[in-house]
Amino acid sequence: MVSILQRHSDINGANNNNKKKMRGKWVSGKVMIGLCIASFLVGSLFTSQTFFFRPHPSSDFAHHHLISTNNMKNLDAAEHHEFDHKRKLVEKDPGDIMGEIIKTQQAIQSVDKSVSALEMELAAVRTSSSNMVNGAAEKGKSSKAFVVIGINTGFSSRKRRDSLRETWMLRGERLRKLEKEKGVVMRFVIGHNGDAAVDRAIDAEEAEHRDFLRLNHIEGYNRLSTKTRLFFSTAVSIWDAEFYVKVDDDVHLNLGTLVSTLAKHRTKPRIYIGCMKSGPVLSHKGVKYHEPEYWKFGEEGNKYFRHATGQIYAISKDLATYISINSGMLHRFANEDVSMGAWLIGLEVQHVDDHSMCCGTTPDCEFKSAAGNHCVASFDWECSGVCKSVERMKKVHSVCGEGDGAIWNVHLI
Repeated sequence: MVSILQRHSDINGANNNNKKKMRGKWVSGKVMIGLCIASFLVGSLFTSQTFFFRPHPSSDFAHHHLISTNNMKNLDAAEHHEFDHKRKLVEKDPGDIMGEIIKTQQAIQSVDKSVSALEMELAAVRTSSSNMVNGAAEKGKSSKAFVVIGINTGFSSRKRRDSLRETWMLRGERLRKLEKEKGVVMRFVIGHNGDAAVDRAIDAEEAEHRDFLRLNHIEGYNRLSTKTRLFFSTAVSIWDAEFYVKVDDDVHLNLGTLVSTLAKHRTKPRIYIGCMKSGPVLSHKGVKYHEPEYWKFGEEGNKYFRHATGQIYAISKDLATYISINSGMLHRFANEDVSMGAWLIGLEVQHVDDHSMCCGTTPDCEFKSAAGNHCVASFDWECSGVCKSVERMKKVHSVCGEGDGAIWNVHLI
């Protein structure tokens, strides 16, 4: 009896030693993968076979659960197809599987882009509808146009505005006719002052000329980026135009040449046209055009990325819509032209460097006009506009202008 117990104890000890040895061994990766695949296939086979061993439904509910022979065959075929599909996935080369994954990712990205485009269109429609509800439609301003030209101006610039009205900017019924026949809209763009008397003066000027676009904005030099952003957002919600132009009120403009130039680019959905530059980032306080956020542009002495000079530039409808939709997220730098460049630099946008938009005044634009190459815009770099524009605008217009009838001879197809 003792010997039997002893043998039993020895056997148990041997089994325990074997278990410990087994626990101490590592199972190879290939064996593990093989076991996983085998378990997957056995599970699939077991699932497909259990269908045939289900208990027969009770006679009370037989008429609800009876499966025809054809249905059985169809189910069997479907399950066989599923099993075959799983087998092929397991047997597939890893490269083929990665190819399928890449194709799926590309399809998802394509859908994401489509959804993003639809969201932009929807937001634009909502913005337009909101403005119509707020009274834009009643004023007759919700209409199609070829280009909307926003002339940036200030409360102390009445004489500048009058100098433009007397030269290249049409006024009165001719301004309305230009909008109707050529789709060219021009407005002086201005916000509010906070001083009731100053605001009333603009209201009176608007009643006389009807050539203002009033923004819900408090004017200030350090708020030009905000004003520009608001101009495009407001303009795109009122006028459905192909292009939107921002120009300063001390710049000479040839309307016919501008419209002809823009018409060459009308098939391009995302375009940014102007005189592209890359000026220095000024880090020292107290200097003109100081950039408080200079550190964002790298080391001292660096230059800005390419952007259009702020005297005049044009953007297409898609870009104006983008600014309108994302206005709350667009960062504003100290300089308005830099801000515009920053908003567009990371997008799929075609930058067009057009030097006819930054001609000098006499004798530069005069020589070009004599040769039949009229400039889109003329100004003096040292003044960031036509120097002493109130006194000189008529002179510049007489020697650099394309002729008052040029805009009426432009044909837009």
